[in-house]
Amino acid sequence: MSNKRHITFNSPVVLSFVILSFGVMVINYLTAGLSNQMLFMTYHSSLASPLTYVRFFTHVLGHAGWSHYIGNMMYLLLLGPMLEEKYGSRAIIEVILITGLVTGLVTWFLMPSIALCGASGVVFAFIMMTSFTSFKEGEIPLTVILVAIIFIGQQVYEGILVQDDISNMAHILGGIVGAVAGYLLNKKEK
Repeated sequence: MSNKRHITFNSPVVLSFVILSFGVMVINYLTAGLSNQMLFMTYHSSLASPLTYVRFFTHVLGHAGWSHYIGNMMYLLLLGPMLEEKYGSRAIIEVILITGLVTGLVTWFLMPSIALCGASGVVFAFIMMTSFTSFKEGEIPLTVILVAIIFIGQQVYEGILVQDDISNMAHILGGIVGAVAGYLLNKKEK
């Protein structure tokens, strides 16, 4: 029996996402924000530009600053490995892509003056998915109800009364994607 310890790459999708986002932060810093504008932020740009479609997905990798990045990555690193172990890497990739696409499209169509970047939508998708991990057919866990009420209540409150640069819409949409994914993945598991 060996007592040697070694570091494992235990959650490849989540760890790759964190590393890619870190690289995007460094590049954004080195380009004085130009890389985010070009590739890692979604906004109302021409549909004739192929980069508009790329940004619908890649905006989740860009962040407005280091505190924004660190906050999102801490939640992803706390929640993501458990979800990736339970549902598999493919499901986590799909949730990240769907969340990016949904938040990107809604921002493009409904908020033409807003630029969106960051993984907050993905974080809230993971939060809602986590609340479904003990879901059983025919039951609605009280934790799901409480998380949804507190989460949606906070986002509506902040969206109406707090003036900041946080996209509460992306949080709500991410939460919806995560709730649907959590429900469907648990139903499929049974």
